[in-house]
Amino acid sequence: MSFRYLYFGILILILNGCASNKTMLPVTAYDTSQDINYDDLKNWASHPNKIDAGDAVSGQKEPADYSKSKVDVFFVHPTTFTEKEDTQYWNASLEDLELNKSTDEQPIKYQATIFNQVGRLYAPRYRQAHLRSYFAKDTVATKKAFNRAFRDVEAAFLYYLENENNGRPFIIASHSQGTTHSLPLIKKHIDGADLQEQFVAAYLVGMPVDFDQFDHIQPCTSAEETNCFTSWRTYRYGHTPTQIVGDHIVSTNPISWKLDGVHIDKSQHKGAILRNFNKVFTQRVDAHAQNGILWSHRPKFPFSFFLKTNNYHIADFNFFYVDVQENAKLRVKNYLSQFN
Repeated sequence: MSFRYLYFGILILILNGCASNKTMLPVTAYDTSQDINYDDLKNWASHPNKIDAGDAVSGQKEPADYSKSKVDVFFVHPTTFTEKEDTQYWNASLEDLELNKSTDEQPIKYQATIFNQVGRLYAPRYRQAHLRSYFAKDTVATKKAFNRAFRDVEAAFLYYLENENNGRPFIIASHSQGTTHSLPLIKKHIDGADLQEQFVAAYLVGMPVDFDQFDHIQPCTSAEETNCFTSWRTYRYGHTPTQIVGDHIVSTNPISWKLDGVHIDKSQHKGAILRNFNKVFTQRVDAHAQNGILWSHRPKFPFSFFLKTNNYHIADFNFFYVDVQENAKLRVKNYLSQFN
């Protein structure tokens, strides 16, 4: 085994990679024009009425208990459809059991579970666009791929509203491609609508989000604020990506939950969860939001010396797992206090 593959293997073990390396399905495997039946629990990666990966709680054998939850969390997972074979296959199939397993064992377990201590967790499966949709020159095909994926996410959200919500407050949480679809979802159905009254907050992570992304919903400026959104993209301290940066992009500090650009030392870090789901690494990650991105020094944990990348995208949530969890609890508490 070459050092290159050893390095990437260890990196995946450390950061809980979100990629599947299996063989692609044939191009004609399914019809993307058909609607998804979200009344069928198999089309939810996580749902309060089924046992799934979203029920996992770090450090305990018992699954999450939703019996006392007063709010819901609608979570849109990132891209797991990342195979590199040459194909015309732009969207994933919901019948792809191996891909579903990869989604469940990676972003659902290691990201969505942040919120199962906050409220009832809903995470739809959707015909996600292939990773190359972000880079391909065929803009017609990529637009169709993203539109197909968005329509699924939208359908799941509307099903949730009609059949599950019953007037309950809710949080929107997403990462990477999930955020790509959550932005138009919020814009279309929540921003300025009656539904905004039930909206606690959004965690729109892993993609650039402008300050003026919405007409009525503003970026959160403190840890306690509600009816607002947070967003960040994590890079190694000192590295600035070549594209999509600037003060017009929101960069929330996920330790202080402010937008003031103040560096927060790792001593205030509440906890990361990496490959070992039951191990919490506290006081390991610092955070400095500036120029539309979030900087963190390389944290110290087992094998972290192999972490040479400047882009910590894969760990946007995981580096701040407990910080996000505790913050979501606080925002829910403050939201509910308005009605007591």
